Amino acid sequence: MKGWIIYRKDLTQLSPEAYEIHRLLSEAEADGIKLEVFRPEQFDLIVTREDEKSILINGEKHELPDFVMPRMGAGTTYFTLAILRQIERLGIYTINNSNSIEIVKDKLFSQQILAQNNLPVPKTMLAKFPVDVGLVERTLGFPVVVKTISGSQGSGVFLAETKRSFRDVMDLIESTNRNANMIMQEFIAPSKGMDLRVFTLGGRAIACFRRRSGDGGFKANFSSGGKVEPYKIAPEIEWLATQTSNILNLDMAGIDLLFDNDHFKICEANSSPGFEGLESCCEGVNIPQELFHFLRIRLGKFSEIEHPHPHHPTPPHPKALQSQLTEG
Repeated sequence: MKGWIIYRKDLTQLSPEAYEIHRLLSEAEADGIKLEVFRPEQFDLIVTREDEKSILINGEKHELPDFVMPRMGAGTTYFTLAILRQIERLGIYTINNSNSIEIVKDKLFSQQILAQNNLPVPKTMLAKFPVDVGLVERTLGFPVVVKTISGSQGSGVFLAETKRSFRDVMDLIESTNRNANMIMQEFIAPSKGMDLRVFTLGGRAIACFRRRSGDGGFKANFSSGGKVEPYKIAPEIEWLATQTSNILNLDMAGIDLLFDNDHFKICEANSSPGFEGLESCCEGVNIPQELFHFLRIRLGKFSEIEHPHPHHPTPPHPKALQSQLTEG
């Protein structure tokens, strides 16, 4: 198999902190898969009937891959979506597809779709300036969570503890960027400082772990210093995660669930989920291996496998891989 990763940096610019890219490249090499990393800026699109010449990289025609993995997440731009749409129209499989990525990037739209399908989500409002603080208090109450429409790894998320702090945040946003698209969500108190991340692939829940805030705050993101531990996939957790993935048409996803006493609410879905925290705490889980196995099934490429890829234990951290990559 041959694949492309579309990422904000190319191979020559990757840093040791790009855990997922390093892991995917390392595992692909071990599995006999040719995997290349490109930035969106390296592409040129030409709308033509000569399909094989409609995508150029660095101004030149490249042999088309079997699959493409977009790893831009919330940073996905219109140009990146245009690239993916062109790739999809050439019959190349993308994980995930452009339509699903665009939907998930919009946190309000994805919540609307999940609520329409009768799934439990936090009560959400679209901010309208000037904000009616009284309406927010009656509808959502305080504390209240304020989010940008698009964001990842905890960026663009704030907790307004009181009416006064909420008004201050709204005044600041209005004075600096009145056209900013913001949403407000009810604060799920039992989940303060912790949540669940469920990694789904091909309609299955692969693994689940709990994230806890590392500084006593209300954010629990691993990338922001949160602590992680494995968590048993109960039937409700599995159902919510797989239903969310299926409804949003995500073949691969990170589904974030909030603790709501004895049940859960769906916080959001991620189309380009990180898995450093997952692999660091869930023994024996190898996400790239699971992903490439799924791709072989999806693309019917099992005939290419001459030497079955052995099961790997929990993979090493990028610091251990850095010297290998440098030498390679």
